[in-house]
Amino acid sequence: MTKYFSFLLFFLFCFAANAQNDIVLKGTVVDLNTQVPLEMATVYFTTVKDSAVIEYATTDKNGVFRINTKKINKPVFLKVNYMGYQTFVEEQKELIESKDFGKLYLAENINALENVIIKTEAPPVAVKKDTLEFNASAFKVRPDANVENLLKQLPGVDVDNDGKVTVNGREVTQFLVNGKAFFDKDGALLLKNMPADIIKKVQVSDFKTKKEELAKQESSSDNSSINFTIDEKKNKGFFGKVLGGYGSDDRYESSLIMNFFNNNQKISVLASSNNINSTGFSMDDVFDNMGGGRNNNVNRDNTTSGKGITQSNLAGINYSDDWFKDFAASGSYNFSNTITNNDSKANQLSFLPTGNILTASDSKTRNENTGNKANFEFEYKLDPKTRIVFTPKFNQTRVDSNSASSSFSEDENGQSLNESTAASRRENTSTNFANTLNFNKVFEKKNRNLSFVFDNNNTNAITDALNVSETIFYQDNQPNDERNQKSRNDNVNDTYSLDIEYTEPITDSLRIRFGSDFDWKNEIKDQKTFDFDATTQSYSSINESLTTYTTSKQNSVTPKVGITLQKNKFTVNLDTKTSIVDYYNHAFYLGKATDLNQKYVLPFAAAQFRYKFSRSKNLTFKYDYSNALPASSFLLPVANLSNPLNTIIGNPNLTPIEKNTANFSFRNFDFRTRSGYSVYARGDYYTSDIYSTSFYDDNGKRTTTYINLSDTYTFTVGGNWNQSIKKDANTFRYGLQLNGTYNFDKGYTNAVLYNAKGTSVTPKVYLSYEYGELLVVAPSYSLTYNETKYENYTRDATSNVVHRINLQTTSYWPDKLIFGNDFGYTYNSNISGDFKKDFFLWNTSLSYGFLDKKLYAKVKVYDVLNQNQSATRTISATSIRDEENTVLKRYIMFSLAYKIGNFAGNEKGKKRGREREE
Repeated sequence: MTKYFSFLLFFLFCFAANAQNDIVLKGTVVDLNTQVPLEMATVYFTTVKDSAVIEYATTDKNGVFRINTKKINKPVFLKVNYMGYQTFVEEQKELIESKDFGKLYLAENINALENVIIKTEAPPVAVKKDTLEFNASAFKVRPDANVENLLKQLPGVDVDNDGKVTVNGREVTQFLVNGKAFFDKDGALLLKNMPADIIKKVQVSDFKTKKEELAKQESSSDNSSINFTIDEKKNKGFFGKVLGGYGSDDRYESSLIMNFFNNNQKISVLASSNNINSTGFSMDDVFDNMGGGRNNNVNRDNTTSGKGITQSNLAGINYSDDWFKDFAASGSYNFSNTITNNDSKANQLSFLPTGNILTASDSKTRNENTGNKANFEFEYKLDPKTRIVFTPKFNQTRVDSNSASSSFSEDENGQSLNESTAASRRENTSTNFANTLNFNKVFEKKNRNLSFVFDNNNTNAITDALNVSETIFYQDNQPNDERNQKSRNDNVNDTYSLDIEYTEPITDSLRIRFGSDFDWKNEIKDQKTFDFDATTQSYSSINESLTTYTTSKQNSVTPKVGITLQKNKFTVNLDTKTSIVDYYNHAFYLGKATDLNQKYVLPFAAAQFRYKFSRSKNLTFKYDYSNALPASSFLLPVANLSNPLNTIIGNPNLTPIEKNTANFSFRNFDFRTRSGYSVYARGDYYTSDIYSTSFYDDNGKRTTTYINLSDTYTFTVGGNWNQSIKKDANTFRYGLQLNGTYNFDKGYTNAVLYNAKGTSVTPKVYLSYEYGELLVVAPSYSLTYNETKYENYTRDATSNVVHRINLQTTSYWPDKLIFGNDFGYTYNSNISGDFKKDFFLWNTSLSYGFLDKKLYAKVKVYDVLNQNQSATRTISATSIRDEENTVLKRYIMFSLAYKIGNFAGNEKGKKRGREREE
């Protein structure tokens, strides 16, 4: 006990001594002429010797800054930067005690000429109109760090353990390099593979659609976009990484990514092959392609994503360049091939007013999916005010699947109801061509704008299938169902839309929009099924009950009008439109033609209010009223008999889905304290919705149709808080999240109406600790509680609890050695008694660097404790289903990874420059 008490006293003494070394620096930044406080000015201290940034802060709405830092026993510069003003510089011989600098006066850049470039030092953080800009050289990262490590150093930027990036509480959904996409907009490849030391600036702005971008309109999104600008001195060169590994149970992985830069021209190539369930492309520095490590390939139960074990192959190329003045082009091509094998077993308990049904089933499947995808974007500036963007896309996929399955059902008294076995083979080929053409004209008058957006999407899918099955019914002397059939489905789906919109400014802050949408949709489904003819030994006898021909057409005209009021602090958007739709549905089945033709008038309305207290503090409220037509398959009274145990038939009396949605969000981040929080609420209310309902006969065979139900709703609230603290080499980031959902739902089972009231609460706490460039520790814990109460039903209530604990550690000590661990624990009360309710998933990686850390030799172990499992339980209002699938188990992998890089202007040992040109 004495030992622990002494340790506590020593810790408190060190803390007190450390606190005595802290000082507070504060002051107020104002305009020299008007004496008006300047909000979001950047105040920072740099060393006189080499201009290294020591500490920085931004001013609040009163122009006040406050910096907590250590005593500085050497000459430093106090600098203040604000867009449109001359940089304030004042030398301090030392800062060894707290100090109030009083008012610091900034003078405007009134002498700046149009053709004169004023060289200034870029501050760590700057606000330029609606863009938040970080000077990358002001934030220290490891020499071999990627841009994800750089983002983690930026104030207000959070990269969670799942790889999601947020800025001031807003999720980042687009990542660009020099203003252009880098393979994928979600940034996974970019963040993991681009080196941080070639980045000059990180620019954060509101995400905009292409239409908003071309029209120079304000963003209507609550998400953000990040653009990385490359240092001009390093915009010529290449970088990449190649990886190869082999392990136990014949597990293997290989990856290659190469990137070539030549000013505006960028070329990237990638390739990957593995059989460890990594279907995308990910080259994490610690775990490489290992799923469940840090590549986020885990589902809600912490098991490997998907069902079964997947062998994956992919290759791709991305290209962008400015072909000539005012014409930019970019494109990508991706090839992918996956083969998944899975064995599944399931037990399902179906609840009926007349008694429950128990079904046991198993299946064995093999699916192969091959895809070719090409995307292009061409942008041409006809003149400074007119732009055309053309984005064609082509996607071709082929799916080959084989399956063998069986099932057995009985009632709650153990009396047999039905039994079935089936074997099938299916080949599907789908070809899709899509294109968007954006034309935008900006006029001399500010905010006057004309835009045309034309979209087309054309898909042709052909499916050939062979099915051999037998279903035995034990009740009511119903005849058994035996099938030996071939079928062919030809599906054609064509859609075209034209969006015309003109914007006219009424005043500087008020503008009106009006225009119209034109939409055309055409769908054809031609299904033919042939029974095996024993006489001819061929599939030549057409099965009329499984042969259908349906068509569906929608033609709509949607006039619309909108108003925008935009002030310095707030923006109001009001939009309304009405769709006049001609909906034609035709079916030919069993020699009978059915036509359902109707005209609909569907209103839509939307309102948005956004208030910006500051660049990092804003409030948003949205409301949407919408209508949606039922799919043709929901409407046409044509029986789908493809499943012997479930006949599906449409309901021609369905009405459109009518929905009301309201959203509220508030976000706030304080650069001075490095802390922020956000809260949100969302409500969805359905005046009318579409549900499926089933009726069971004495053999447990279902007949399913669709109905309208009204007055159902869902309400969700949540929030999060995070804080970042940096003390010398120690960096702490921690936060709290809380999400809650309440929903009121309805449904039918065997014609009996029930109500369901569901509640879900998910609190989460997370922490990361970094010690310089040597150690990263990131634990997190979350709890999910679900409860559903039923009314007018045989069941009273159900509930379950899920605990998830995750710990990620990465050690970079001693030098050249990287030791990573990802440890997860999951407890799920939903899991049936036949399986463990909790399990551990622990992955570990150890690597050593050679050749100046360009070559890494690695050994990795997946599922160290060999506890990974795929047992899941799904609870709904009408059933409980327990399922177990094939899962990837423990393996050890040995691999080599080699990094390649060479940029113009690079010199060995050269430090990144501190000065930038604005």
